[in-house]
Amino acid sequence: MSKQSNDSNIMKPSDFKRWRKSLKLSQKEAAEALGLKRRVVQYYEKGERDGEKVQIPKYIRLACSAVSAGVADYDGPSRDREPSPADGAPAVEAETDADQSTSD
Repeated sequence: MSKQSNDSNIMKPSDFKRWRKSLKLSQKEAAEALGLKRRVVQYYEKGERDGEKVQIPKYIRLACSAVSAGVADYDGPSRDREPSPADGAPAVEAETDADQSTSD
C-alpha cells in the first residue's frame, strides 16, 4: 500500500521545482501538462501566494507522478471489459428463472 500523507512527505516547493526541472519542462510546459496556469506553477515553486503559504494539493502531486510516468491524459477505465468489484463497482448477480417469479 502507498504511504500516508503527513508533513514529512508532502511535496515541498523545492521538490515541485526539482520535479519540473528533472523532466526538462519550462514553467509553461509544466502548467500545460498539469492543466494549470503558469502562475500557479510559480506559486507552487515559491511556496506562497500574496504572502500566504501555499500547499501543493494531493491531486497535483498525483498528477506530477503520472506525468513523470509518461501519462499525458486519462479517459477512465478500459471499456473492453465489465468493471469488477475489485475496481470498486458493486457486484451484480445474474438473474435466474427462479429469481424472476413474482409473489403477489
